[in-house]
Amino acid sequence: MDQAYARFQKSLTDGVDLVKARERLLSQEIETPSWGYADSGTRFQVFHQPGAARTVFEKLDDAAMVHQMTGITPSVALHIPWDKVDDYQKVVDYAEELGLTIGAINPNLFQEPEYKLGSLCHPDAAIRKKALDHILECIEIMNITGSKILSLWLADGTNYPGQDDFRDRKKRLEDTLEVVYEALGDDQRMLIEYKFFEPAFYHTDIADWGMATLLAMKLGPRAQTLVDLGHHPLGTNIEQIVAYLIDEGKLGGFHFNSKKYADDDLTTGSINPYELFLIYNELVAGAEDLQEDLDVAYMIDQSHNVKPKVAAMIQSVEQIQMAYAKALLVDRLSLRKAQREGDIIGAESILRAAYDCDVTALLADIREEMGVPVNPLKAYRQSGYEDKIARERG
Repeated sequence: MDQAYARFQKSLTDGVDLVKARERLLSQEIETPSWGYADSGTRFQVFHQPGAARTVFEKLDDAAMVHQMTGITPSVALHIPWDKVDDYQKVVDYAEELGLTIGAINPNLFQEPEYKLGSLCHPDAAIRKKALDHILECIEIMNITGSKILSLWLADGTNYPGQDDFRDRKKRLEDTLEVVYEALGDDQRMLIEYKFFEPAFYHTDIADWGMATLLAMKLGPRAQTLVDLGHHPLGTNIEQIVAYLIDEGKLGGFHFNSKKYADDDLTTGSINPYELFLIYNELVAGAEDLQEDLDVAYMIDQSHNVKPKVAAMIQSVEQIQMAYAKALLVDRLSLRKAQREGDIIGAESILRAAYDCDVTALLADIREEMGVPVNPLKAYRQSGYEDKIARERG
């Protein structure tokens, strides 16, 4: 391993700060979602898996295994009411026993039959109040669990022209979000997610990053935009969106996954790993330009229906870690020089050199320093954990 790492070091250009790259990798954190450990499915069927987590406590057990294998997933996002319990302090205490913390709280505004025509945008004030009360309940859960992030996604929209008035729905949304914003603590944030279609097929009330950011700007500094990699039309330049949001101070967080056609929610990096690298390239460049760490919440949000849950989560964590490592190896001084001189071939070649770099030895060395397996996925598959939970959970 030492020889491999030495060869890796020799392959780097003088413009790469390996010490800083190592520091960044050692401090990297990715949040995993509780629902990513449970049974999931499509609109047609839920696919049951042996050992899939059934309770919030079993979800925490699985998340702890991912953290034990990778060393960079210390927090778990909860979804309410999927993770609803009578005593949230018990959840906090159990998470602490496992070396975990509770991360973002995600309200559910799409499952109730009353939300057929929307939740916060619904034409009926009583339905809007039901949705608002649920979000306020989630803020109370944040206060108990120590969560600092309210992650908000609305399925609201219409399916037919004339079904409702665009501007009326916008006003309802703004009015209810103002109440939510005022209920947040000074150290808590609201991250506003967007999606251009599904389940609404004519219009979606928060359809893109511009709408989400406009809402966040109206609300105030504790409201920011959340970028889900699957929530864009095909061909969208997500890295440009990331760059703009960084520049405006409105990039709040990510939901990492992969897509081929729509909101596929595939494991991260499984379809277009180069896109993931380019996104991280903007994140690294933005942090360097601002000379400070970006306050961005990195979370996985995927529905790996046909893959074993824990193994699939580890796969995604490894892909994210790899993309970040490669982005940290971009020779930024040379890239800036090439950009200033209009050297298009040179600039792209610098990015490709970092992307094509084999970071296996670097990540192995980082993992050894953190005291986790050099090959997390291999170690997990040899651990017997999958068979164990299948026996115990049925």
